[in-house]
Amino acid sequence: MEKTERGQLFYKGISIIVLIILAVLFTFPLYWILTGSLKSAMDINQAVPQWFPTRPTLDNYERLFKHPAWKWMFNSVFISLVAMGLTCITAAMAGYVLAKKRFPGRTVIFGLLVCAMALPKQVILIPLLKEMSFLHLHDTLWAVILPTIGWPFGVFLMKQFSENIPTEMLEAARIDGAGEIKTFTNIVLPIIKPGIGALAIFTFISSWNDYFMQLIMLNSKEKLTISLGIAKLQAEMSTDFGLIMAGASLAAVPIITIFLMFQKYFTKGITMGAVKG
Repeated sequence: MEKTERGQLFYKGISIIVLIILAVLFTFPLYWILTGSLKSAMDINQAVPQWFPTRPTLDNYERLFKHPAWKWMFNSVFISLVAMGLTCITAAMAGYVLAKKRFPGRTVIFGLLVCAMALPKQVILIPLLKEMSFLHLHDTLWAVILPTIGWPFGVFLMKQFSENIPTEMLEAARIDGAGEIKTFTNIVLPIIKPGIGALAIFTFISSWNDYFMQLIMLNSKEKLTISLGIAKLQAEMSTDFGLIMAGASLAAVPIITIFLMFQKYFTKGITMGAVKG
């Protein structure tokens, strides 16, 4: 018995050490960018790197905000939040219908969604660009938001979560006189909430990092996102690493915030399918 306990303690200790090492490796780039944004150009370009800024300065952030950085940040946050909200709503409704409703063509529609998940965005780029131009939405934030609302992966994910909804509960709600809207809001949404939390994180990060779509759909300087703005700074000031790191640090804040807000639901969403009953 003591031997077994010692073995468990040994493996637990090794696991903790490995996790600490991995955590340090994964967070080090973020640490380096953040500390680099607080260094002067002379400190950054030293032959011997400084692991911690000895003379911290906010000069890089002051110069960054002389560019329309706040506008770029607002554009990115607006695009990501609106896309996240609309995608979660449409995916939750579509996933519930595909999982719990029986109608002709249901299997075909789900099969098309699965096929669409394997379709690269570059293949449909020209039709999307023509569609946005026809709707007079090109070079607007909505040109980036609208193509993400019907995300096939989101519908697929919410369908899998909706499969866990007990059919008996839905039938009981109908017997009690609840309509579709009331059933969806009072019964379905609380059950699939972990899935919505996971989808919210995935959608926000996907929209935030969708550099390719933003590059094609947005042209005006005031419509740029923070990702495009940083790329523009890299093109104009390729050796000004402090300014570039300040922009990268600013861009990381919303993603970290969203993850911390939804991490409880994200964890539940990942582990929900592992337990039956």
